[in-house]
Order: sequence, then structure tokens, then C-alpha cells
Amino acid sequence: MNLNAEKVMSLHVELGEAREIGKTYEGLLTIIPIIGGTFEGPLLKGVVRAGGADWNTTISDTIAHVHAKYWIETDDHVVISVENEGFINLLRKEAVIRTTPRFMCDLRGRYAFLAMDTFVGELVGGSGNSVDITIYRLI
Repeated sequence: MNLNAEKVMSLHVELGEAREIGKTYEGLLTIIPIIGGTFEGPLLKGVVRAGGADWNTTISDTIAHVHAKYWIETDDHVVISVENEGFINLLRKEAVIRTTPRFMCDLRGRYAFLAMDTFVGELVGGSGNSVDITIYRLI
């Protein structure tokens, strides 16, 4: 099977101070606040709003789970909920984290396609306390 994808947006997400919760039944939990940022793509652009976070769980020496939930606001003031989840293979040399983002938005609005398609993401560390995420729509 061949999969084709088109770029939907790039996000630059600013992060707050990570807070280690400790060892839970799922692993070592660290919560990383999302404090802002920007995004841009061919069909939309705007800002990442403060108030979300990434719940990062180190399960073992070889795998970690990321689960971020936050919201973005387009330049035309439409609010979209984002939930982005994935696993990190800690043995892999590359620093790219692959994710499966999901969006919730008004199904009658101009960004309804975000709630109706399947997306994949690539997350890499940005400069300082930030990450850069590129989101693609499978076509």
C-alpha cells in the first residue's frame, strides 16, 4: 500500500516549564504546559493558545508516549481543538516523533475538513522551549 499526503500546516509551539509528576502505573509522567505559538498552512493560519499541555509518559527505557491537548485560533477567529498523540522509539537515532493529530471544530464551518480526514504529524524539537510540528492529510 502506498500512502500519499499533503501538508496542511506547520505549528511552532512554545512550551512552559516541564513538571515531573513521578512514577505512575503507566510510567514516569511529565506534564509540559503549552503556552503559545503560531501555525500556518495553505488553508489556514493563526495562533496556538495558552492553556493546553503534553502529558509525556516514559513507559520504559525504549518507549515513551506523548499526548498533547490544546487549542488553536485562526486569523478569522475560529477556535479548533487539537489532540495529538504518538509514541517515541527511544532507540531511534532521529529526533522526529510521529503522531496522529485529531481536530474538533464546527462541522458547518470552513475548517470542517479537519474533522473529516485522517492526519499524521512529525514533531521535532525547536529552539529553546519549543517544538515544531508539521501536519499532513492523507489523500
